[in-house]
Amino acid sequence: MDPVLAAARPAFDAASVVEIARQTFDVAATDARDLGSERDQTFLLLGAEPAPLAVMKLSNAAEDPATLDMEALGVLHAARADPSIPLAIPWPVPGAPSNGPDPSDRRASFAVADGTHHVRMYDVLPGRGRIDAHELSDAELGDWGEMTARVGRGLRGFFHPAAQRTMLWDVQHAARTRELLDTIRDRRHRELVERALDRFDAVVTPVWPSLRAQVVHGDLTTDNALVDDSGRITGIVDFGDMSHTALVTDIASLLDSLLNGHDGDDLFRAGRLVLDGYQRITPLEPLELALTGELLAARAAVTIAISSFRSQRGLEDVGFAERYNEGVARTIETLLEVGWDEAARRFGGEAMAASAGPTAALAARRDAVLGPALESLTYVEPIEVAWAKGVWMTATDGRRYLDAYNNVPCVGHSHPRVAEAIARQSRRLTTNMRYLHPAAIELAERLIATMPAGSGLDTVMFVNSGTEANDVAWRLATTYTGNRGALCTDFAYHGVTEATAALSPESWQASRRPDHVETWAPPDRYRGTDLDAAAFDGAVERLAARGLAPAAVILDSVLTSDGFLDPGAELARAWVERAQAAGALWIADEVQGGHGRTGESMWSFERLGIVPDLVTLGKPMGNGHPVGAVITRREIAARFGDETVFFSTFGGNQVSAVAALAVLDVLADERVLQRVVAAGAALRAAISGLATRHAVIGDVRGVGLAIGVEIVRDRGTKAPDPATAAAIKETLKDRGVLVGTTARSGNVLKIRPPLAFTTAEVPIVTGALEGTLASLSRED
Repeated sequence: MDPVLAAARPAFDAASVVEIARQTFDVAATDARDLGSERDQTFLLLGAEPAPLAVMKLSNAAEDPATLDMEALGVLHAARADPSIPLAIPWPVPGAPSNGPDPSDRRASFAVADGTHHVRMYDVLPGRGRIDAHELSDAELGDWGEMTARVGRGLRGFFHPAAQRTMLWDVQHAARTRELLDTIRDRRHRELVERALDRFDAVVTPVWPSLRAQVVHGDLTTDNALVDDSGRITGIVDFGDMSHTALVTDIASLLDSLLNGHDGDDLFRAGRLVLDGYQRITPLEPLELALTGELLAARAAVTIAISSFRSQRGLEDVGFAERYNEGVARTIETLLEVGWDEAARRFGGEAMAASAGPTAALAARRDAVLGPALESLTYVEPIEVAWAKGVWMTATDGRRYLDAYNNVPCVGHSHPRVAEAIARQSRRLTTNMRYLHPAAIELAERLIATMPAGSGLDTVMFVNSGTEANDVAWRLATTYTGNRGALCTDFAYHGVTEATAALSPESWQASRRPDHVETWAPPDRYRGTDLDAAAFDGAVERLAARGLAPAAVILDSVLTSDGFLDPGAELARAWVERAQAAGALWIADEVQGGHGRTGESMWSFERLGIVPDLVTLGKPMGNGHPVGAVITRREIAARFGDETVFFSTFGGNQVSAVAALAVLDVLADERVLQRVVAAGAALRAAISGLATRHAVIGDVRGVGLAIGVEIVRDRGTKAPDPATAAAIKETLKDRGVLVGTTARSGNVLKIRPPLAFTTAEVPIVTGALEGTLASLSRED
C-alpha cells in the first residue's frame, strides 16, 4: 500500500505549529487549533483577536513530495477548468511567483527527528466541516452529487506520474485490503467486508478496464468539504487521495460518506438523489450505473478495513478512526438484504447478470394490470427483450434474435445518433411549441423539402404518434370538405382513437362497420381479383346510397395490413381521380411505408405517382421516440384554423424534434434508401428461390423492405393457410428470426425489418426459413 497509510500521524503541538508557520510562510499566528486528520495534521492558525489567518497542513513524514506536487497541480488545473468550484488552493512560498509553474513553490519543508515534513498554507474558506450527512436535505444531496461531478470534470485531461499509486482508499485496489482482515476485531464487520470483496472480485474486477478512467479526487466526503448553513459545499479542502482510476471511484466515496447511517429503502432513495445530481453534469454509462451497489459496498469494506488497521496499529485513536464503521457495515447489510440485482435496479441501473428470462408469473402480472383488451403477446413462449442494437434483439436469457419485423426503430435499434440526440436535448430543455425553438421549425422545413415539387404540401402540424396524425388528418379533411364519409381498404389499420379505429377494419373484429365508413378490396394480383377501379367505385356508391359524400380516402401505400398488395401506379391514380371527383381529400398514411421503407423514394406514395392532400407520419419518424406529423397544404390548415386552434402539449417538443432530425440525418448519411433497395431485392429473390422447393409459399411480393410471403394450402386453389403461417412464425422465432403475420386470413408472413437490415442478413433469414419449412414438412 501507499506507505503514508502505515505511517504515524505527525504530533506537533500548537506552539511548534505557530513557529513553523512563521518560519515557512511568514504567518504571524498567536495560536493554532488542530482540525483533525487521518494521516497529516491540519491546523487553523489564529491571530491576536483571535481571528482566523490561514489553514496550515503538516504532511506525514512518509508522504512523497511528488504526491504533494500532483495535488497542487491538480487543484490548479481544476480551478482553471471551472473557477467557480470552491477549491482550497495552496499558497506559493514567500518570494515565489504567484502563478508560477513549479508546484514545489507551493510547499515548504523542515526536518525533525522522524524525517522531513512538508508545509502547505491555504486561505480560510467559509463554512463548517465534518457535518452529519443526515443534516442534508434532498436538494443538498443532489448538490453534493453535482459538485463531485464538477470536480471530476475539472480534473479531466489532467495527469501526473504520481497518480499511478496504490492508495487503498481507491476502490480499484479493494482486493488488497484482504491483507487487513485480521485487524477487524468485530466478527460481523469482518464477514461483511469479505462478502463485499468477494462480490467485487467476481463482478467488478473483470470489467474494471472498460470503465472510464482519469485522475479523480477520490475522497469528496463530509470529512473533506466545508458547507454553509444550508448544507451546500463552500470549500473542498483535501486532495490527498487523488489517483488515476475509474471515474466512478468518486461516486463510491461520495455515497459511502453521504449514505452512512441511511437504512433500507431510504438508502436507495438518498442514493438516487445523489446520482441525479452527479448526472446533471456527467451522465453515467449503463455499466457504471449498474455497478453502483458493488462500488458502494467495496468502499464501505475499505473504510472498515483501513480504519481497523490504523487503529489496531495505534496510528489513530480508535474512536476517531472507526467512527463510521457501524454505519457503513449497515450499508453493506442493506445491499446484501435486497440482493445485488435489485440494488442495481434501485439505484437506477440494470442488473449485471441476465435474468432467467420471461416466466408465467410475469405474463400473469401483465394480464392482471394491463387488461383483456390489450393485444396478446406475439409468441406462445413470449420473448422478454433486454436490449437491442441495429437489427438484433437480445432477450434476458442472453439469446439473440434477428429482428425482421419491427419498423418502429426505422434506422436500427438504439442508433447512437438518435439516442444521443434525445439524451443531449432532454438534459437541456423539453417544453412545448408555445415557446420559440429552432428544432421543430427546422424539422418542418426539412420534411416539406422531401415532398414532391409543386405538390403544395407546405404546412406541418406536429403530434405524438401515427394514430394522432391520422386523427388530425381526418379532422382537417372533414372541416375542409364539409363531408362526413370515409373510405379505406378492406383490412387496413390506421390507429386507435375513435376516429382512426373507425378507419381500421383490421381491429373491427365482431363490431359493426361504422355507418360513415366504406371499404374497398385492393387488387390481389396473385389471384387476379379486383384489378380495376370497380371495387373503389362501389364503395363510393354505397356511401352515396346512405347520403354520405367522402371527406377522405386514406391509404397505406404499401398496404401492409392487407397483405402487401400492390395496386400499381395506374390504378392508384385512378383511385385518386375518383376520390377527388367525389369531393374527398387523399390521406397518404406513411407510418408503415414512409421514411425510406420502399427504398425507391422517401415516401411510399411517390412510387405510385400520386400527390396526396395530407401526409401522415408516425413511429419510424423518431426511431421509436413518440413523434408524429401531418403535412398538408396551407389552405387546408387555414380552413381548420378558422374554426379551432390546434395545439398538442408534446407535439413538436424539442426532444421529439431532435430525434426526428437525427433520423433524417442518418437516412441521408448512411445512404439508407440505396441499402434498402439492394437488401430488399436480395431478400425477395432468395425467398422466391425457396418457393421453388416449398409449395406452401404461394407468392412473394412487396417493395424494398416491406415484403409479404403468402402461405397457401395448395398452389392450385391458392387457398390461404393461416395455421401454417402461424407455425412458421413460431418456428422462425425458435431459430432466432422474428417475423409477423398479416392479411385478413393471417396467412401472409410480414417481413418488415429495421432499415439497418443489409444483404448480410439475407442468408440468416432465408436459412432459418428453409430450415423451418423443412422441419414443418417432416412433421406433416
